[in-house]
Amino acid sequence: MTKLNQIIAIEKSTKTKAARVLNEAGRELSKAPLLSGISRTYQPKDEEGEQLPPESTKVQRRVEEQLRDVAEALTRLFDVVATKDRTNALATADIVVDGETLVADVPVTYLLFLEKQLGELQTFVRALPVLDAAESWTFNDAADCHATDAVKTVRTKKVPRNHVKAEATEEHPAQVEVYYEDIPVGYWTTVKFSGAAPAKRVTQLAERVEKLQTAVKFAREEANGTEVVDEKVGAKVFGYLLGE
Repeated sequence: MTKLNQIIAIEKSTKTKAARVLNEAGRELSKAPLLSGISRTYQPKDEEGEQLPPESTKVQRRVEEQLRDVAEALTRLFDVVATKDRTNALATADIVVDGETLVADVPVTYLLFLEKQLGELQTFVRALPVLDAAESWTFNDAADCHATDAVKTVRTKKVPRNHVKAEATEEHPAQVEVYYEDIPVGYWTTVKFSGAAPAKRVTQLAERVEKLQTAVKFAREEANGTEVVDEKVGAKVFGYLLGE
């Protein structure tokens, strides 16, 4: 009993062999001398004439022989691919997560597609922006994103002040030094907003994608264990192509 995964395993080598046989046959048949032969014998005009040995060259390649080689290799390829595609149309499995069937009777070709897409989705999820851990965040319904608590800070303004180092006298003016003093003039109230996601949420998403990836792989392996529908297409195709 042949399984689908066994047919998939030999498909690549069968394609490689068929391509090699086809290319070699084409290359050999393009060499005119290999298809040509000759046989010559010499007979002198009279008995005293010079005797020459016969000459011959054998035909080394024949079109029909090359066609048979190509047909044999391609027949196997046609049968393998037809068997795989026919069985793919029947091979299905359930995607089961945590003991529950998420999707039932999924075709194996779709499972392959889903497996690739989930790999790309996992890369996307793991790169999601995460909220700055140095801040405390809560969800703000009005802004529809996360926000920090309001932080109040003082706004100051530098105001010049005079410091009299020496009072004025009849002989000298007063010695005054100017300095600046920060005087509170108002208050800033700051709330930070962020559209990033909490680290816990990103981790949760990544774990769910990973769990689904595992479920899809299990389903694919199960579907690939389907018994094949053995197809014999090649013989029909080349029976027609090479028929007299």
